[in-house]
Amino acid sequence: MKISAKTWRIGLAAAVIVGTVAWLAITGAEANKSYYVTIAELGGMGDKAYKSQLRVEGFVQPGSIEHNGPHVTFVMNEFESHSPKAASGRTLKVVYKGSEPPPDTFKDDSQALAEGSYGRDGVFHAAVLQAKCASKYAPAQPDGTKPAASPAKAEATVPGAAAAHPAVAN
Repeated sequence: MKISAKTWRIGLAAAVIVGTVAWLAITGAEANKSYYVTIAELGGMGDKAYKSQLRVEGFVQPGSIEHNGPHVTFVMNEFESHSPKAASGRTLKVVYKGSEPPPDTFKDDSQALAEGSYGRDGVFHAAVLQAKCASKYAPAQPDGTKPAASPAKAEATVPGAAAAHPAVAN
């Protein structure tokens, strides 16, 4: 039995389509692959750090957030600011230029995850930024209370604070 030319053309077209879809799937998976690293690991990656898509996790250093429209520049520390290790922790400057503004939970001392690339200038250029709220996930103190989010909020909860500060309403 001889196979007709029409059957060969259909088979060839199907093979080209299946091959193209497979090639797109493989190259798309490679392009979207990113390595999860800590700030300490990033420093030891060498040239591989400059060529890879990376995800870096750390804590937003208090007072370092600078907004410029939807773009943000900040410093990420490998430890929370109230940790005794914070002063000796490695830091990383991050420039976020994503299509959306940073999340509402992106604040001082929040845990942040930045996805992007590390530049030879020592700056991490992020296209994606995720954050967790620092105070919501903070551990309870030994006396069972949650740590104060800021000195102003702690001051307002002190008995008699409203009398000392007339602007604070109960």
